Amino acid sequence: MNKIQQSRKTNLFIILGSIFLTNAILAEIIGVKIFSGEKTLGFEPVNWTFFGEYVLDFNLTAGAVIWPIVFITTDIINEYFGKKGVRKISYITAGLIAYVFLVISIVTVLVPADFWMDVNAQTPTGEDFDINYAFNTIFRQGLGIIIGSLTAFLLGQLIDVFVFQRLRALTGPKMIWLRATGSTLVSQFIDSFVVLGIAFYVFGNWSISQIIAVGLINYAYKFTVAILLTPLLYVGHGLIDRYLGKELAENMTKEASMDRSFL
Repeated sequence: MNKIQQSRKTNLFIILGSIFLTNAILAEIIGVKIFSGEKTLGFEPVNWTFFGEYVLDFNLTAGAVIWPIVFITTDIINEYFGKKGVRKISYITAGLIAYVFLVISIVTVLVPADFWMDVNAQTPTGEDFDINYAFNTIFRQGLGIIIGSLTAFLLGQLIDVFVFQRLRALTGPKMIWLRATGSTLVSQFIDSFVVLGIAFYVFGNWSISQIIAVGLINYAYKFTVAILLTPLLYVGHGLIDRYLGKELAENMTKEASMDRSFL
């Protein structure tokens, strides 16, 4: 491999890693907001009943909006850098997510400045407003959610790369859609229930029926988006192959497919 090819390979990993890192961390931060999918689209909530006791609407975490970008980036990294590449960026991201939570937990206990409280003491409509309380409520997450998020993230990534490589061994360089979508559907099924189970069953007070109901809605969204974004995966592959060149792209994908161990 000459210097130009090595430079392009390095640049590609930096770019993909940056996209992966940014969206994964951002999804964790904005995930505190739960939004109504139906009302956002102008519809009334469906009010489905699960297990005869729990009414469920299409309420999703805001982090789910950009999480599909992580799906795509994971599959592309897997395609060109294999298990080692995905594992490396996943461990780095998990460490940085833990760092973000640590910093947030520290800054939320800092005593707010009086003038900051005063100049933000009212809303534009004249209602009383405690900006420090709002800041802490938005950014501070419970220990259960933090542990659940990190566990689900790492487990989901390891399962994704494992299934991806197994499917690649069966399909070869063809059928990108199958290994990308298949690995995402399997890994995110696990992810959808692990994070809820740890955060709201082990550390919370949700029932098993609530975990299953909310998990199914989250997975249904991820399932749908994973299929809809398949064309973008091919676009990404085309752009990367053009940037790397045919010879380098083929060598990288071949090398990436050789390591099929789980860890």
